Amino acid sequence: MAGVISTLLNSDEPAIRYKFRVNVLGQDPESAACHALREENKGSPRVRQLLSERDETGQIPHHPYSKWVGAHWVLADLAGIGYPPGDETLIPLREQVYRWLFGQSHQSRIKTIDGRVRRCASQEGNALFYLLVLGLADERTNELASRLRQWQWPDGGWNCDKKPDAQNASFMESLIPLRGLALHARVTGDRDSGAAAERAADIFLKRHLFRRQSDGSVIHDDFVRLHYPCYWHYDILFGLKVMAEAGFIHDERCGEALDLLEAKRLPDDGFPAEKKYYRVTEKRVSGRSLGNWGGTSKQRMNEHVTVDALFALRAAGRWDIPTGEKL
Repeated sequence: MAGVISTLLNSDEPAIRYKFRVNVLGQDPESAACHALREENKGSPRVRQLLSERDETGQIPHHPYSKWVGAHWVLADLAGIGYPPGDETLIPLREQVYRWLFGQSHQSRIKTIDGRVRRCASQEGNALFYLLVLGLADERTNELASRLRQWQWPDGGWNCDKKPDAQNASFMESLIPLRGLALHARVTGDRDSGAAAERAADIFLKRHLFRRQSDGSVIHDDFVRLHYPCYWHYDILFGLKVMAEAGFIHDERCGEALDLLEAKRLPDDGFPAEKKYYRVTEKRVSGRSLGNWGGTSKQRMNEHVTVDALFALRAAGRWDIPTGEKL
């Protein structure tokens, strides 16, 4: 493992170095070394790219949900790379998100059909998560958590499927709300959010994170491919990462997904990005990314995927620092 450890500790991206030290090695994020890394991250080329389209008001002149350059996705990316919390220059982006999520147009699309709220709850769930992580939460953030709890389906998840006969929650619409509610419970002590997160976790656990209950087949091929970022999509690594964050990674039903993740380890002990959901282009098209997240390759490690994979494996007790390794 010496090679992959050295690669991550000496990455050109301070976000990778920070996430490896804090998420994998368990170092104190408030330590002087980690604080310095966060500040370096704040001024990094990656962050400058993500925030490059802000105007003189501090806002991004796209719809907040514009993939992947709107305020919603930029804040989610910042939370995902360990951007330091409490940056008031991000408040204009937060307000863009609030105007969208609490606006009349958005709320008019929330439909209740056959007793179930049909909602793309990954939107509210993602906002709940990144506002808490980035230190931008206020009373409206608690309202996001409250709405998610109110919209939860009987099986514990969420779905935007408007067909009246839809009975099961969606993996894509349930993982991110689970993530947000679990963090909300930890930060605020809200027991209702904690209970809602536990109910949501069962959706994934009873399906071993990627299999149908009916016949044990793989739900979707993309579920067993590694990506970064996932945005609103689902794969086993994102699922395992959230299970680790929410405290469910030691459930034995995570075992098969952990085995599958370990089987994807490369000869250099890193992990690849097998597919991607973004494209780097100057054209104003959906799915545009302002930067490259390491690309895809079957033979080459992707640092973002690798640091998240090691976090999940370390949390599950399946990986540890080799004895005598210098850090």
